[in-house]
Amino acid sequence: MNNAIAGFSKLTKEEKINWIANEYFANPADAVATIKQYWNSDPKLQQLHDEFIENTISNFYLPMGIAPNFLINGKYYSVPMVIEESSVVAAAAKSAKYWSTRGGFKATVLNTEKIGQVHFLFKGDTAKLTSFFDTIKTNLIASTESITKNMQKRGGGITSLELRNKTTELENYFQLHATFETKDSMGANFINSCLEQLAKTLKEEAENYAGFNNSEKDITVVMSILSNYVPNCIVRAEVSCKVEELAEKKIENPQEFAEKLVQAVRIAEIELFRAVTHNKGIMNGVDAVVLATGNDFRAVEAGVHAYASRNGQYSSLSHAKIENGVFTFWMEIPLALGTVGGLTSLHPLVKMALEILGKPSAPELMQVVAVAGLAQNFAALRSLTTTGIQEGHMKMHINNILNQFQTTAEERKIIKSHFENTSISHASVVEFIEKLRK
Repeated sequence: MNNAIAGFSKLTKEEKINWIANEYFANPADAVATIKQYWNSDPKLQQLHDEFIENTISNFYLPMGIAPNFLINGKYYSVPMVIEESSVVAAAAKSAKYWSTRGGFKATVLNTEKIGQVHFLFKGDTAKLTSFFDTIKTNLIASTESITKNMQKRGGGITSLELRNKTTELENYFQLHATFETKDSMGANFINSCLEQLAKTLKEEAENYAGFNNSEKDITVVMSILSNYVPNCIVRAEVSCKVEELAEKKIENPQEFAEKLVQAVRIAEIELFRAVTHNKGIMNGVDAVVLATGNDFRAVEAGVHAYASRNGQYSSLSHAKIENGVFTFWMEIPLALGTVGGLTSLHPLVKMALEILGKPSAPELMQVVAVAGLAQNFAALRSLTTTGIQEGHMKMHINNILNQFQTTAEERKIIKSHFENTSISHASVVEFIEKLRK
C-alpha cells in the first residue's frame, strides 16, 4: 500500500531513492540498481544534473541525433535533435538532403518582440487611472534601470509600456502590457524581474498620487509574469522550386505530387482533426532542436499552438501553393529562444549542440528551428501523399519491437531480411518472432 510522506525534500538523495524503492517496488534492490544505473559516472557532472531541478533521483535519457545537410540561407548546418520517436531524425535528414539540391531553405526573422504583463485590479474612475498612468509612465520605466542597464548595453530592454483596460471581460481588471527585446537571451528571468519592479512602483506611485481618493490608491496587483504567447517574435521558413524539379524516384509525376501536397495542406488549414496532427509533425522537428539547445519546449509548444488559433480556429501552421509553375511551401511561427543563459552554459551536451550549429545568435537559432519544423512537415506530407506514413515509420520502429522482445543478433538479421520487402506492423513482427522461436 502506498503512503504519503512528510518532508520528502529534506531527505538525502539516498533516502529518497530507498523510500521510492521500498514503497513502490516488490524488489527494492532491483529498483535502486535501475535508478543508479543512469547516474553519470563523473560525480561533478551528476551533481550538475541533480541541481537542475528538485528531488532528483536519477537522469532520464533521451537519444540525441544529428540531421545533416540542412542548407539554410546558403549555409550548411548539421542539426542536433533530441527526441525519442523513431523516424523523425531520418525524415528531417531526408528532407534536408532533398531540398539541398533544390536551392535549400530560406529563413527570415520577422520580429523578436517578447511580452510581459502586470495584471492588477482597480476599483475607481478609469479616466483617473489613465491620467495617472500617463503621469508615472516615465517613472515606471526608470524604476527598472538597475535591471535593464546591462541588457540596454546589448541593445535590448523595455521597448514599450501601455495601460490596457480589460474591464469589459473581467470586472476591475487592467494590465500594464510591456514589450521587450532580450537579444540572445530567451529573457524569462529578465522580463519577470522587470515586471515585478513595475508592479512595485505602480503600487508605490498610486499610494502617493494626489488625483486618487483613498480607495483608488489601493491597487491590487494580482500577478506579474511574462507571456509565452509571442505573436511578434516570428520567423518565416520556406522552400520553393519549379514544379518539374520536385521529381525524384518516388515522385514520378511532380505536377500531381505538388497538387496533392497543396490539397493536403489546405485540408489541415480547415479541418481541426487533421490540423492538430499536421502541426504535431511540425513540432516533432521544432521541439527536438529546442530540447537539444537547452530551450523551453513547453513554452514554445504553448505559444505555437496559440498562434495556430489566432484567427479563431485552430489551423495549419504551414502553407503551400503553386503559382506560375513554381511550388512554394512555407511557415511562420513564433519562437522565443535563447543561446545564452539557462542551460546553454551549464549542460555539456547543450553547449556541444550549439557548437555544432556554429554558436548561433538567438535569431539564427530561430531560423534553424523553424526550418527543422518545416522539413519535418514536408517529409510527413511527402510520405502521406505518396507511399503512406507507415512504410517509412515502421522500418525505423522495428528496432523498438526487436528490443522489446530482446532478440539476438542472429534473430535480428533474419527478421530484418524477412521484412525488407514485406509490409511491417507491430502484430506482423511479433507473429514472425514467435514463429521463428518455435
